[in-house]
Amino acid sequence: MIYRFLILSDEVDDFVREIQIDSEATFFDFHTAILQSTDYNENQMTSFFLCDDNWEKEQEITLIEMDSSSEYDNLIMENSIIGELIADEGQKLLYVFDYLSDRAFFIELKEIIPSKSLEKAICSLKRGKAPEQILNEDDFIATLTATASASVLDDSFYGDEGYDLDELDEEGFSDLDSNEADNSYEETNF
Repeated sequence: MIYRFLILSDEVDDFVREIQIDSEATFFDFHTAILQSTDYNENQMTSFFLCDDNWEKEQEITLIEMDSSSEYDNLIMENSIIGELIADEGQKLLYVFDYLSDRAFFIELKEIIPSKSLEKAICSLKRGKAPEQILNEDDFIATLTATASASVLDDSFYGDEGYDLDELDEEGFSDLDSNEADNSYEETNF
């Protein structure tokens, strides 16, 4: 079977790639096809994420073995067959190509073509220039600044701005300041 994937970017409006790849190919083959279609270097950490219909990340498929505390198994691109993890048209994936800035391509399986196969992945549609693989320092700082300004820190950030220290006494914490409190402790040797 041949899988036809559509790849889009939320950074560049006219960027589109369409990759056709055999269902028996690995995610590493898919990764290589994406890099070739975008002229990206191979020296960056990348991952695929299988996503739900709302683009929420689920299963990660990493370029190299990584210790993960995820609820999912640790999958590696080179050992993961596309057709074993993706079976339905409309399946969504993210391809994170810039880990530091958490930038990714949005990928959707648009068509499954049965009774055909491909020796090697092909880029069947290439439109628009790919976004920069790694943001330069100024763009990276601008991204951080935009993210920080989106979550404005004000006086009420840490809680109720009408906080009253005397409320502690009403809740029974006054013992801690009194001289009657037992300040003794047992020394434990380890």
